Amino acid sequence: MQNTAMQHQQATLNWQQDGSLSCLHVTGYWTLHQRKPDLLEVWRKGGRLPQQLCVRVAVQAWDSSLLALLRRISYLAEDAGIRLCWQGLPDGVEQLLTMASSPSVQVQAVQQAPAGRITRLGLTSMRMLASLGRACSFMGAVSLALLAAFMGRARMRASDFWLAVQQNGPGALPIVALIAVLVGLILAFVGAVQLEAFGAQIYIANMVAIGMTREMGALMTAVIMAGRTGAAYAAELGSMQANEEIDALQTFGFPPLEFLVVPRVMALLVSMPILTCFADALGMMGGFVIGWGMYDISATQYINQSLVMISTTDFFIGLFKSLVFALLIGLIGCYYGLNSGRNAQAVGQATTNAVVSIIVALVVSDAMITVICTRLGI
Repeated sequence: MQNTAMQHQQATLNWQQDGSLSCLHVTGYWTLHQRKPDLLEVWRKGGRLPQQLCVRVAVQAWDSSLLALLRRISYLAEDAGIRLCWQGLPDGVEQLLTMASSPSVQVQAVQQAPAGRITRLGLTSMRMLASLGRACSFMGAVSLALLAAFMGRARMRASDFWLAVQQNGPGALPIVALIAVLVGLILAFVGAVQLEAFGAQIYIANMVAIGMTREMGALMTAVIMAGRTGAAYAAELGSMQANEEIDALQTFGFPPLEFLVVPRVMALLVSMPILTCFADALGMMGGFVIGWGMYDISATQYINQSLVMISTTDFFIGLFKSLVFALLIGLIGCYYGLNSGRNAQAVGQATTNAVVSIIVALVVSDAMITVICTRLGI
């Protein structure tokens, strides 16, 4: 009795003649645990096949085995130049066959003809305009959020602000101090080589003082914060984007710009001027090491010469640059973080793009401010 039941539950495949049309019948139980006939052997038994072939499906049970069989029949018919006519397909099988026969998106992309130069130029221009539009929308939204914060209406936590201040201020002070001292040493040493030829070593203090307060103090601090804080902002917000935490904030009614971006940007606006002042002072100290150690300039002479050279205009220009740099670091880092993809590779790419864009923006803005101040005689 068991053998008889197993025979009734076999997967069968055979040829039948339906008038003048040859028909391949698929019947029985086409499941993974059933023993199945050899398709190639059955196909050869059909002999010389007509241009149109009927495949009639009447199965009692089926799974992916039936789909694999039908796909193999399609391949054999395509190789022989035969057009198939399906009959009796179970529900959903025809749609699955259509999906399996359609080329994938990757294959379609490979099969597309290469775009011409004008097309590539147009697509690049459209992408640049779209990116510019997103950046302008982001800056406008952040400006409104900062205005709401200054008016006391922003939805942000004070603890987030003070934590960001601690990370951007005292947390960054050691590396800023080290770089500032080294930059002051380099400025003094390079200038001293030239000034020594004229016996004007005392002007080392002038050169280091004006160079640190006007240019190098703010710029070197900003470059350090770009690699330290800008990258951190992009990575933090990118990870939150990948983990769908930002979507959760929006679902609960918290605006991401006010809750995430505003505390970070405000912390940079507070920290950067203070770090710049420390960098100016430590850079002049580094210049004093060269002047005192190599050219016997006393501490009193060096300090007096530096105070004579430094003006409030130079000092406030450096502070103004530090505020501009703080805005650029905070906005660009947060922008790339919020627009990151939702995987680890996208977060890393967003962090890299943020650091590169921040450094380029710092150099360009510093050059523009310097040119404007020079033209205005400031």
